[in-house]
Amino acid sequence: MTHLLLPHSTKVSSIQAWKRCMSLAQRCTTMRQLKPIHAIFLTHGLHHNNYAIAKLITFCAISDTGSLSYASLMFSKIQAPNSFTYNTLIRAYSRSSQPQLALRYFHLMLKDSNLAPDHHSFHFILLACSNAKWVLLGKQIHNLVVKNGLVLFDGHVQTAVIRVYAECKVLDDARKMFDEIPCLDVIQWNVLMNGYVKCNLASESLKIFRDMLVFGVEPDEFCVTTVLTACAQTGALWQGKWIHEYVKKRKGMKLDVFVMTALVDMYAKCGCIDMAEEVFVVMPKRNVFSWAAMIGGLAVHGYARKAIHCLERMQVDDGLRPDGVVLLGVLMACTHAGLQEEAQLLLDNMEARYGIRPKHEHYSCMVDLLCRAGRLDEALQLIRRMPMKPLASVWGALLSGCRIHNNVYLAELAVEELLVLENDDGAEEDGAYVQLSNIYLGVRRGEDARRLRRMIGDRGLKKTPGCSMIEVDGRVNEFVSGDVSHLHIAQIRAMLELLPLELV
Repeated sequence: MTHLLLPHSTKVSSIQAWKRCMSLAQRCTTMRQLKPIHAIFLTHGLHHNNYAIAKLITFCAISDTGSLSYASLMFSKIQAPNSFTYNTLIRAYSRSSQPQLALRYFHLMLKDSNLAPDHHSFHFILLACSNAKWVLLGKQIHNLVVKNGLVLFDGHVQTAVIRVYAECKVLDDARKMFDEIPCLDVIQWNVLMNGYVKCNLASESLKIFRDMLVFGVEPDEFCVTTVLTACAQTGALWQGKWIHEYVKKRKGMKLDVFVMTALVDMYAKCGCIDMAEEVFVVMPKRNVFSWAAMIGGLAVHGYARKAIHCLERMQVDDGLRPDGVVLLGVLMACTHAGLQEEAQLLLDNMEARYGIRPKHEHYSCMVDLLCRAGRLDEALQLIRRMPMKPLASVWGALLSGCRIHNNVYLAELAVEELLVLENDDGAEEDGAYVQLSNIYLGVRRGEDARRLRRMIGDRGLKKTPGCSMIEVDGRVNEFVSGDVSHLHIAQIRAMLELLPLELV
């Protein structure tokens, strides 16, 4: 109440200074503007006012033109930070490249005897756990949330817990948390579906989508995009078409750029390139991802010239510069069509023409093209010139080329390089030995082939079996070599036995 004892003119001056500072903070758009405003705050003593300084910290932490390090510096000068200021920094760092600093401020908050984390604090720190893939810490935070009772009534915290487990690929725990929520919203359904898609369990994601419809929850644009991605993964064309019709008939749902891009991708991956082009042509707005989906689809279906033409059209028609994914799609198209000169020209001019420095996958694609063409020595020269360490995909492409063209010397070199790669999970090793054994057989070096086969047997190595999927009556059926678990295995075998009779 000391301000009541101040002279009237002093109080008026203080109020005017407050209004001026708040107005300046409100209009701030760059760090260049913020720093002199911060100096004015210091001059008038407003840096001791939590509400006032929070305005500046929020801009620095949350704005795209701010500075998180400057926000941290201002925070360090506050004598008694409040929950809002803590949460602002936890939120900002949770989305940054330094999520460990979100954890630091959360720990500081826990140590503050005058404060306690609220639902915002838990939501933001769980977001940090998701982005950093901290599953153990996520479980600890989950336990704290349960103790505080927030998991029972706060939808944002519930969603954040599901997201942590889904992002960390602990889907059993994600599902358990999901099943404990009494009133599920559309975001929670989507987070769980997306988790299964990211773990390559798209069939489970489609089941969850069907359950969502049974429960009467209407999917939003994000859900539709996720489930279309699941259809693309499994080749579930019938279900993808049904979802397309559902979206067109559903009132209030927009066929936005993300949904339509997902439709293009789904139709292309399910073998309907004509339908993919139909959707693409009528899109009112396209982004780089849309063009990448269309170019990738054309590449897989062997329309290399169309893919190259799309690279030109996206710049002329939509004024978009291609990114690394688009250029990779064009290189893949050239690889499938054997267009070596076009691919080499694109690889050599990527940085100069498009500002994209070639990455490992671009080199890998070019190596694959050269190997398919039988130009194995050129492929090896390119591998040696790569500005980064060649990974398994590059040596695997060379090994496959050696098998086609029976080049034992380079095959042995490729296998040797594959075996010394760091962080090898064993799958490349198994496949490499099997391929080398087949190459030995191809050049009539039976003793070497038998030696490798014995070694494979002694070490218990097994080649990962291939998997195929087919959609029948809207249901995706998955088959693995030697699998007898299918519900209709007896009928399938009986039909297979009849096929040779029909072919006679």
